[in-house]
Amino acid sequence: MNLTKQHLLSPLVAVGLLLLSGCASDRLNLGEQSQRSIFSAKGSNYKVGKPYKINGQWYYPAEDYDYSEVGTASWYGEDFHAKYTANGEIYNMNTLTAAHRTLPLPSIVRVTNLENGRSLVLRVNDRGPFAKNRIIDISKRGAQLLGFQNKGIAKVRVEIMADESKELKEAILNKTETKLALQEPIQTSHKTIPLRRSNTNTSGKYFVQAGAFSSREVADNLTTKLNRFGNISTMPADVNGNRYYRVRMGPYTCEADAKKALAQIENFGVAGAAVIKD
Repeated sequence: MNLTKQHLLSPLVAVGLLLLSGCASDRLNLGEQSQRSIFSAKGSNYKVGKPYKINGQWYYPAEDYDYSEVGTASWYGEDFHAKYTANGEIYNMNTLTAAHRTLPLPSIVRVTNLENGRSLVLRVNDRGPFAKNRIIDISKRGAQLLGFQNKGIAKVRVEIMADESKELKEAILNKTETKLALQEPIQTSHKTIPLRRSNTNTSGKYFVQAGAFSSREVADNLTTKLNRFGNISTMPADVNGNRYYRVRMGPYTCEADAKKALAQIENFGVAGAAVIKD
């Protein structure tokens, strides 16, 4: 592939729509039709690659299984459709793949749109993007599911899925098949519980509400992810006859401590969280 082009992606292999955080409505949830997709090593090559230079900047590919980065994502479609990717596959803009500047090809990543809380698992199989400090380029279908196709770009967190990436590597090197989870999304609407914003002039207990969900499973999933940041729990609440599950950190005796906790989970990638007071 000519690296002076943005990149070229590939056919979908194994991807899974995962959980989301925050209080954004219109979330994507896991459906019941979960299945396992067989990946064949035929037509794919595993490569890390040597350092390379694009537009005066050097990039250093590496097997970095601790990789996690927040930055800007973009997407691409028709101009690269049906062309070769950096590891010899064919880009299909309607599948769930992505291009990254340094991760192994292929590898599996979780991409979370920090502007709406949606999260998606993608297979990286190409190099790019090389413009405007963007950290990942996503297929057209991926951008649709992550909710930024019309906008064109989004602030995201990209995290490599180490076990899945290593499994994929071994399948290719040994020319065998492997199965990775494939789940199609079901789009649903979740109403947000009104938050009572804190008041610095009153006394009481402060909490950080990370999200409010109609699904207990989604709420518990987020609670597990945020457990590293301190005392956190899933709390049921009935609003207008409907049952919701609030994910809350705390309590904190002062608002300043709550705001520190809020900053921590926002940096972790949780969108829509807020300090509240009971």
